[in-house]
Amino acid sequence: MDAAGNVAETFGLYWPNLIAQVILFFIVYLVLRNFAFKPIIAMLEERRRRIEEGQLNAEKIKQQLAEAQAKYEDILAKANAEAQRLIEEVKASGERLAEEKRQTATTEAQDIIRRTHEALTLERERTLAELKKEVGRLVVETTEKVTNKILTPQDHQTINEETARQIAA
Repeated sequence: MDAAGNVAETFGLYWPNLIAQVILFFIVYLVLRNFAFKPIIAMLEERRRRIEEGQLNAEKIKQQLAEAQAKYEDILAKANAEAQRLIEEVKASGERLAEEKRQTATTEAQDIIRRTHEALTLERERTLAELKKEVGRLVVETTEKVTNKILTPQDHQTINEETARQIAA
């Protein structure tokens, strides 16, 4: 032990002080570990856990945001498609209504033209009948004046028929 003692004396090592210092070191270490290191490590661990939760929450929020954006775009696309469909329906309905109105107007115009033609035909026939009657009367009067004789109803009818045939031709 002499060699170890010489080395210890050379370095100024005093065994009772070294043992006391080692014991004090372990006591200080145990106290620091229990009262300082554990709370600090627990606090650092809690902080690390919160940071991880924050990162996980941020990832969840990013995912939810992406899903919400996709839903928004899907809803917007559906709304645009529905709006386009409604516009097309309104256009088709407007065109159909315009065509129906045109057909109704055409039918009414044709009906008015037909009725006008009928009325004109009737008026022409009535006017022609009156004209024949008047011309017949005038012919009878003229004939009576020219011949200086009074005509019988049979003569009136014969002259009227002859005049009507000549006017119709």
